[in-house]
Amino acid sequence: MYYEDTDAAGVIYYANYLRYCERARTEWLRAAGFEQQALLTEQRIGFVVRSVAGDYLSAGMLDDALHVTTGVETLRGASMVFVQKVMRGDEVLFRGRFVIACVDLDRKRPTPLPADMRTKLEKLVQA
Repeated sequence: MYYEDTDAAGVIYYANYLRYCERARTEWLRAAGFEQQALLTEQRIGFVVRSVAGDYLSAGMLDDALHVTTGVETLRGASMVFVQKVMRGDEVLFRGRFVIACVDLDRKRPTPLPADMRTKLEKLVQA
């Protein structure tokens, strides 16, 4: 990790784990074939964090090489539940569960996941 990610003691600041997970979800969706900018402009939908539960299990430090695992646990009508881990090698530093809501940007209200997205994501839901 970088100096900007840490506190004065060289420990990764706790809120940065949420940032890492956000970036990983974006990359996960991109790898699944969904560009968020296209969803915003073409379908007028976006994704917002409805709730998050996290466990901080071990401290990450300056210069640690971290990676984030991402998977979908559940698909619901207008939301999906992601499970993510921030890892240093095989060690889990942070484990989080994120409920992500699909929102109609014009109405500012939840809206069902698009049918094509649901079909594709159903194949990726963890068993």
